[in-house]
Amino acid sequence: MKKILITGATGNVGLEVIKALQKLDHPFEIYAGTRNIEKDKEGLGIYNVNLSFFDFADVESFKPAFENCDILFLLRPPQISNVKKYFKPLLEVAVQSGIQHIVFLSVQGVENSKIIPHHKIEKLIVESKIPFTFLRPAYFMQNFSTTLHDELVKNQRIFLPAGNAKFTLIDVTDIGEVAAKILTETKKHLNQSYELTCDEKLTFAEMAIKLSTGLNTEIKYISPGLLHFYITKRKEKMPSMFILVMIMLHYFPRFQKEPAVSDCVQSIIHKPPKTFEQFIIENKNRLC
Repeated sequence: MKKILITGATGNVGLEVIKALQKLDHPFEIYAGTRNIEKDKEGLGIYNVNLSFFDFADVESFKPAFENCDILFLLRPPQISNVKKYFKPLLEVAVQSGIQHIVFLSVQGVENSKIIPHHKIEKLIVESKIPFTFLRPAYFMQNFSTTLHDELVKNQRIFLPAGNAKFTLIDVTDIGEVAAKILTETKKHLNQSYELTCDEKLTFAEMAIKLSTGLNTEIKYISPGLLHFYITKRKEKMPSMFILVMIMLHYFPRFQKEPAVSDCVQSIIHKPPKTFEQFIIENKNRLC
């Protein structure tokens, strides 16, 4: 039986990949990579998966986790930015372990942005000669139920320096379904890259209107200057490095080419991607 290892198994995307794999008829044995097997037994125990110790910060965990592994679902934890330190040895062990395919969770527009870690990781994967599939998702709708959640719930506002820039969006459940389909049919997706978006592009002002309608409460959109944004977030005790990431994600798109909408989700899972309105309806209790 072939083995698939899911890294980031307890995170937003990793968990959705595992859920989606449960719904497919496939011959693979699924392993969830986790730093704390005992702690995660309860949450992951409801799924048909095996738990395997894996820690991006512990090189010694790579070889045992990759043993007899055929296919690897790889993502980058937000706290890891030093690609050479963590991902170069990881891919060296992956080659030595005989991994046959890597499905890597990248980001939309990565090919045009050499400064982001995902660009360097994609390059390392290509250089490793391991067959790959790159998933390049748009802006996560679930950012509103995670990173942007407190601002949304406590202050009924979106507070980001994004101006009138348009963003493509994607629901992570769609990413999970696409990833699961590819993981179980890798030969159909050899050395391919897919941009994953829904069918519309929205500004944050337009997202605020849709949130106001869906949540039955007024959600304001405020686009502060960079200094105001930085000072406000530091007062909230947000780490400086994370604030810089927020600026990179939300401010820089104001000066970049508008992202494209893709039909990749539809073509791979044979159903349309979820709309932002659907996301709001399905997650209303978490957004209030």
